[in-house]
Amino acid sequence: MKKLVIGSDHAGFALKEKIKATLIEKGYELSDIGTYSTESCAYPAIAHELCDVITGGKAELGILICGTGVGMSMCANKHDGIRAACVSDTFSARLTRMHNDANVLCFGERVVGYGLACELVEAFITTEFEGGRHAARVDMINAIEKCDFEALK
Repeated sequence: MKKLVIGSDHAGFALKEKIKATLIEKGYELSDIGTYSTESCAYPAIAHELCDVITGGKAELGILICGTGVGMSMCANKHDGIRAACVSDTFSARLTRMHNDANVLCFGERVVGYGLACELVEAFITTEFEGGRHAARVDMINAIEKCDFEALK
């Protein structure tokens, strides 16, 4: 099974705790990088720590939860080697793995309920990257991270 890492800010804490329990029950190896309460905290710090875990090779995939998922995805995508997707439907959760090789799933506790969140996570972590023609596009994303805009031509 894949090694996973999960994090949230205060607005995503309750849903993070439920998702965490579900993943542990299913036997996934899971690291929780916080937050650990509903006390207000800064989501950029949580996103940064989760991305460090993934780029450091300590986890394959990450899950970030805030109020909407948007702020977390914006912060995560600033990191070299991270392809974060903010989704609220299972089709997008599956396709972002298949076509974009996304490694961080983001969603919002104020947007999706527990049942849908579980479906998003399951779709994301059980879907593999297709490679093929999609690999060239992921390579282009990686080139943008390195400011190699010639690779886009």
